[in-house]
Order: sequence, then structure tokens, then C-alpha cells
Amino acid sequence: MNLSPHQAKYYAYELSKKCKSDSAEKFGATLLDAKVDLNPHQIEAALFAFKSPLSKGAILADEVGLGKTIEAGILLSQKWAEGSKRVLIICPSSLRKQWMNELEDKFYLPSEVIETKSFNKKYKAGNKNPFDNKTKIQICSYHFARNKAEFIQLNSWDLVVLDEAHYIRNVYRSGNKIAKEIQNAIHPFKKVLLTATPLQNKLEELYGLVSFIDENVFGDIKSFRKNFTRKEGGIDFEDLKTRISSICHRTLRSQVTEYINYKNRIPVTETFEPTKQEQELYDNVTEYLQREEIYGLPKAQRHLMTSVLRKLLASSSYAIAGTLESLIKRLNKVIEGRETSLDDWEEEIDDNYELYDESVDEWEEDDDNSIDDDTLAKEDIENIRKEIQDLEKYLLLANSIEHNAKGEKLILSLDKGFEKLKELGASQKAIIFTESTRTQRYLNDILQKTHFKDKIVLFNGSNNDEKSSEVYKKWVADKKNIDKISGSKEVDIRNAIVDEFKSDDCQLMIATEAAAEGINLQFCSMVVNYDLPWNPQRIEQRIGRCHRYGQEHDVVVINFLNTQNETDQRVFQLLEEKFNLFNGVFGSSDEVLGSIGNGVDFEKRLIEIYKKCRTKEEIKKSFDALQSDLEEQINNNLKSTQTKLFENFDAQVVNKLKTSLENTQKYISKYEQWLWKITKFILQGNANFDDKTLSFLLNTSPVKQIKTGVYTLDKKREDARHYRLSDLLAQDIIEKSKTLETPFVKLNFEYSSCGMKYQELENLKAKKGFLKVANLNLDSNVEENDLIIFAGATETGEILKDELCQFLLTLNGSTEDDLHNFNSNKVDKVYQEQKKKHLDFVKHTDTKLLQLEIQKFEKWANDKIESSELELREVKKKIKDLQRETRAYNINADDLLEIQKKIRVLDRKKSKLRREIFDIEDNILAERDEMIEDAERKLERTTTETEIFTIEWEII
Repeated sequence: MNLSPHQAKYYAYELSKKCKSDSAEKFGATLLDAKVDLNPHQIEAALFAFKSPLSKGAILADEVGLGKTIEAGILLSQKWAEGSKRVLIICPSSLRKQWMNELEDKFYLPSEVIETKSFNKKYKAGNKNPFDNKTKIQICSYHFARNKAEFIQLNSWDLVVLDEAHYIRNVYRSGNKIAKEIQNAIHPFKKVLLTATPLQNKLEELYGLVSFIDENVFGDIKSFRKNFTRKEGGIDFEDLKTRISSICHRTLRSQVTEYINYKNRIPVTETFEPTKQEQELYDNVTEYLQREEIYGLPKAQRHLMTSVLRKLLASSSYAIAGTLESLIKRLNKVIEGRETSLDDWEEEIDDNYELYDESVDEWEEDDDNSIDDDTLAKEDIENIRKEIQDLEKYLLLANSIEHNAKGEKLILSLDKGFEKLKELGASQKAIIFTESTRTQRYLNDILQKTHFKDKIVLFNGSNNDEKSSEVYKKWVADKKNIDKISGSKEVDIRNAIVDEFKSDDCQLMIATEAAAEGINLQFCSMVVNYDLPWNPQRIEQRIGRCHRYGQEHDVVVINFLNTQNETDQRVFQLLEEKFNLFNGVFGSSDEVLGSIGNGVDFEKRLIEIYKKCRTKEEIKKSFDALQSDLEEQINNNLKSTQTKLFENFDAQVVNKLKTSLENTQKYISKYEQWLWKITKFILQGNANFDDKTLSFLLNTSPVKQIKTGVYTLDKKREDARHYRLSDLLAQDIIEKSKTLETPFVKLNFEYSSCGMKYQELENLKAKKGFLKVANLNLDSNVEENDLIIFAGATETGEILKDELCQFLLTLNGSTEDDLHNFNSNKVDKVYQEQKKKHLDFVKHTDTKLLQLEIQKFEKWANDKIESSELELREVKKKIKDLQRETRAYNINADDLLEIQKKIRVLDRKKSKLRREIFDIEDNILAERDEMIEDAERKLERTTTETEIFTIEWEII
């Protein structure tokens, strides 16, 4: 294409302009850069969160499986592109790495997990606030955010994202310290809450979530309860929907089936019977864990450690053997009077059971911390020696077991599963999950002796085995991964192992829980739960690595069940029947998973059953009670209320999603063309371009930091750098294009050779005119917005529409010095009219925004006033009730005098409340007026005009 400097300059302004909050164009540049499939509901959700510059944030509450992380990623990318780089993500500890990987893989956003070790390291190095980082997005757990709330509060965050936000929905309760402290720490900042269950057990939870975003939507919890939970005639749904409509956004899976082809889960249950030796080991360790006094387990973590040991026991004889050995060492130190620090013990457990650190946070036990050897009596020493003898006997038995029945069954089950995959037409790949690194090594050993030899990769928290190291070295050396290398070995080695598993050379991945978060295995269609976690949310996470949108085949889920263990069978029954984890299109519903919080309480109930129950009758009774409680929790979830408030099934929703998709695709296509054209224009002579593949070889770097080599706009190509708008190279080209000399000239536009039909342009053939293009920057306290003004007309005075001017500037253009009569007054008149039209529209939208804010503040004030009057009404009612008692027929004098005393006390209180209410009302109304004035101030805009160019034109 023949591109003029004027066109290049205009494209550069289009590529760098700041769009209005509610514009679909806003995310065009962001999504051009992102490596994500375009799903319209995610674009719509991201637009919703940013639709008002006065918004304090949003609750994105799409049903589970619709990719709320992607929605947040779009928002984060936009913030990053705008230069707002102080971003914090607070999430459950199990999701921290998943966030880190998603941001890197899909949005090229740098991030870091901040936890005790990294925080202390930074602090000791002189960083007084380790959260303060403008080069990386900060990610931490809820517990860590609560513990470091004072540091979080000191940072000026541009955006805070709270994932699985239902964890903090009970913030309105006085006892919920974690939620309250986090709320106070992030109070002034813009927030996005992600949760599939905005409403679970009580309507007050909705109040809690909304108050996290904006404390002015409702008055206080008293007025909320009066208006919405205790109102005569039931809930006022219309008022409640109106109030939350600007904050809560929810999409249902049923609304997006046109875009996402969901697949089924196919459950396969494999039963096994342990050998005599395995059963003896199980019985012995179970009896040990049921004892009232256990010296080997740290008292501070008795329940947690019992849970860990039971999981290791169920995993394999190899998994429990090392822990038994560690217990023996610890107890020997105790009776020898040596140091009994938990560090060595915890390190050994953590090496074997990688979720240990995370579990310590979640279980929060508060007993004594360790054995105090100074206080041990002779009887204690003797009991410890007996405990050591028992443990040594168990260890000897564990070490004598060479074959595990479950391990032998795994080999047969894999073959059966692969036959099913062949029927489905799916790749012959399976991921095998275990909770123990020792079991992982055992499974690798036995499978290497089968037809799976050399077709296996391991995935765990450290990934430091020999095969993983080889895979990593090969991956780094492969040129096609040049744009994937992040520089973080931890991230890159994970990607290398996943790519190896995806290759034709590999069939099995044996993984610990580290693989249940942050990796996409949609190319794999079989999940094997060799060990089954007790936490339903962890199981859902595991299956979700493969069973996710983008998966092309049904997913086979294999679970192992011990036929000799009554308790294990009842746990499996609950997971299968009540949580519905293993079959269906969607797996466990968000209502069901949301009803158990983070799943730890459910685990604790199971531990109690394992600890106390010894007979089949006791096990049955306990599980029946647990099942009854679960049914009550799952069913008591206000389903009808949630449906009325959030679920909109009308055709408008689907149509709106179609429009979002079409608009966004249109903008991405424009941005891609503009970027390609100005790159060719600025780099001519320094790069070789291939228009077919949208790739170029950069021979000479314009800036030292920019690397030479092959760049491409094709996101699927792996042997070149993904050329992104946010790249240093692209930004350098845009800035150079914006400074191009664009003097007043005549441009001849070649319509006849463009190969496209545009009727309005057809009518302009052989006509001449003028065109002025300018950038109008509107800056306010809450939003910066660029308007590109087109003032175009024919020489006969016919005004050109904006769309026509834009299209004109996409045609081949050649400059000519032969200028005709140019009337600058005429140009200026058209320009002023066009500018006024755009500014009037902005004023109109600002007025609508302000109206919504005023309505919100009016309702808030009424709630607060009503709440202050509530106590007065309650006092009046008590007085009436007491007066009624004085008129009782059989009342005696003493009782009458006592009642009169109470009435006088209440009368004085009533009088005092009446006086106070006037002051309270005045204060509330003054506060409301200040809020409205503040909103007005935020929308005051300063205008800066920059002329891009003025030309004469002719269509040829």
C-alpha cells in the first residue's frame, strides 16, 4: 500500500487513543495483544466493570467454567496499557500460581506471588513496603493479605482483584476479622470481585459483597435487613435489582452455548482390594492415629497432621514409610533431650505432601506448638519409647511391601481408559494425580517397566528430577519457543513440561497437586485420581485442567476405590452423588461447591469420623449425619432469590453478546491493519516484510533494548516473537509516527483500485474537498478520553460522515502540491460544528452518569435516616406493650410500679432519640450533598486539542 505520512500519523493516534469507559473499542488494543480466544460474554463482563468512570468497581459473578480469570485479565491488561501498574490480586492460596501463569501465558503481564519468604527477603533488603512494585502485579492469599494489611493499606492501588470473593461475603458480621481487615486495607481503591456464588445462604451475603465495592449502595445492615429480609410482603426485588444493577454482572452457561461447546465427563470407578500386608499397615496406623495421646505429632497441628498422614496412608506404602521414619527421628530427639524444632519435621512433610504449607494457613489450629521436653515425666518418657517401638514396627512392615494393589490396578485401568479415548477419537494421553511425591516416584518406576516406558513426564512443586531438567534444556534451546521464554525458570520449566506432555513423544503426566492449578491441559482427555482429595474443590480443580472450554472431546475421569474400607466408600459416595463431581457437562455446580466455603470444614468433619468411628454402625451414623447437614447447606442457598436477581434469560442477552463479539472483532481487525501499515512505513529499509504471514524480519534495531529477529502478528506461530501493541518496538513506532511532518498538501485517494464497494464514496468519485483531523483529549479526575474529530466536506459544502472519513484514510494515497482554493474559515466552521457534536454527546453521557449517582446517594441517605428511626420505633413499641400490661385485670401494685418505672426510662430514651434524629438526619443529608458535589467534581474535564493534519483531497 502507498501510505502517506498523514495517514501513518492518523493511525498512530488511533492506536494510542484513550477510549471512553463504556466503549467496546476500549479493549480492541488489549485483545489484539492477548493470546485468548474471543468469547463475547468475557468482553461484555470486562466492559461492564469499566462502564462508568465514577464506578468503584464490580462483582463479576458468571457461572463456574465461564472464565472469570480471563475477564479480570482483560481489565488488568487495560490498566497496564494505560500506565496504571499498581495492581493487587488477592485469592485463595491454592490459586496464586494459577493467576501468575494465566497472566503470563495469555496476557504477557509480569506478576509475582508475594508470601512470607519473599516479603521478608525484600524487607530485609531495605524495601520498607514489599508490596510497592510498579513493574509486576502482586499476588497474595487472603490470609497473607490480612496479616500484612497495614502494608497493603500504604500502597496507592490502581486496581485490586479479589478472586473467589465469596470467602469474604460475611464481612458484615462482627466476628469476621479476615474480611473486615482486608476491607479496611483496600477501602479507597477500585476493586473487582470474582465469584460464581454471589448469594449462597443468606441475602445479607449480597450486602457484604456489595459493601466491599461501594458502601453507598445500601445504608447499613440494619436498614438492609428491614428493607429486604424482614419486609412485609416479601423482598422488593425491583428495588434490590436496581441497586445492584450497576455493580453485579452475571452470565449463565446456558446463554453462551452458541460460543462454547461443552463436553461431558465420563466417570470410571476402579475397585481394588489391598493385600494382607497393606491392610495390616492401614489398620495399625489407623489405630495409632485414633489414640488420645500421640507424642509424635506436634500438638499445634494435631488435626492437620492426622489428615496428612491419613492421605499418605491411602496413597501408598511408600508415601507413609518416609513420614513414619521422620516421626521416629523426632521422638528419639525428644527423649534424648535434644532440640525439638518443627523445621526438619515440616520440611520432610512438605517434600512429600506439597500442600502442607497451604494447609497450615487454612486449618489455623491454636494449640501448644511442640513438645516441651523439660516437662516430660518418667511416665511420658516410657510412653514415648513404646510409641517409637510401635512406629518402628509399622515402618518395618511398610518397607517390606514391594507391590501396592492400587498401583498394579493402575496399569490395567490406563489401558481400559485409553480404549475409551480411542472410541472418542481423543489423543492417547492421561494425567495421573497423586497427593504424594513419593507415590509419584513409585508410579513412575512401575510404569517405566511397561509399554509406557520413556513416554512419561513428572510434574510437581520443584520439577527438579533428571527428566524435567532435560525437557527444560531442550525447550529453551528450541527456537520456536523464543517468544515463550519468560526469564523465570519456575514458570518456564512448567511450560516446558506441559509442551513435552503435549508432544507425540509423551503419553502420561504423573502429577502432584501442583498441576491442579495454573496449567491448561485441554489437549488431554483423561484424568486419573490415583489419590482422591477430600476437598471437593481440589477435585474440581484437577478435572478442570482438562475439562474446560476448548476441550474437543469428552473427558474420562478414573477414580480408585478400596473395597475393604467402609469410610473411604462413604466419602466417595458423597463426592460422587452429592457433589456430582465426576459426570455431566459441567461437573459440580457453583451452588454446591460454594456451599462448603473453601472445603476445609468438610475435611475436618471427615477427620473426626476417621478418628472416632471404629464400627460399621458408627461410620454409617456419622456419615448419615454429615450427608444430612450437606443437603441442608446445599439446598439452603436461596436459589429462587438468586434466579430473580441475577439470571436474565431473555433474547436481548444473547443478541447483546453477538454485538459485543462483532464490534470487538472489528476493532481488533482495524488495530491490526493500522499497526502493520505504520510498522512497514517506519521500518522501511530496516526490515523485510511478508504480508501473507503478517511477519517481518527486523535487521536493524531502532533502540538498543529492542531485539532483532522475526516478529509476527500471527498468535499461533511459535517460531517468532509475537508482535504486540504494548511492545517497546510497537510503542517506538507509534511515537515516531505521531511526530511525522504533515504539512498542508493535497492527497489523491485511489478508490477505483481498492476492490471494495462503498456507496457513499462511490458518489464522491471525481470530487474534491478538504479534511481536518484533530485529537481532542478530555481529562478528568476519573477518566482520560481521546476523541478523534473529523471535519470533512466536499468543495460544494457536503459534510462527510466520520465513518466515511475513516474509510477514506484507509485507501492508497499519494501527495500532490497542486493546491486549489483553500478556505480556512470554511474548514474551521465545519470543525467547530463537529467538535461541538462530540462534546455535547460527552456532556449528555456525563449527565446520565451523574443522575445515577444522585439516585444512589438519595437511596443511601433514606436508608441511613430510616435506620436511625428504627430504634425510636422499637422503643415506642416497647412502651405500648408495657402500657398494655398495666391494664391487665389481675395486676398487683408492685408489678404496676415496676412497669411504670420501665415506661419512664423508655420515655426519656424516646425523647433523647427524637432530639438526636434531627441531628443525624442533618448530618446524613450534608454527607449526601458532599458525595454529589464530589461526583460532579470528578466529571469536570479539561480539554486539550492537537491537530493531526489538514489536507485537500480528491477521489480518483
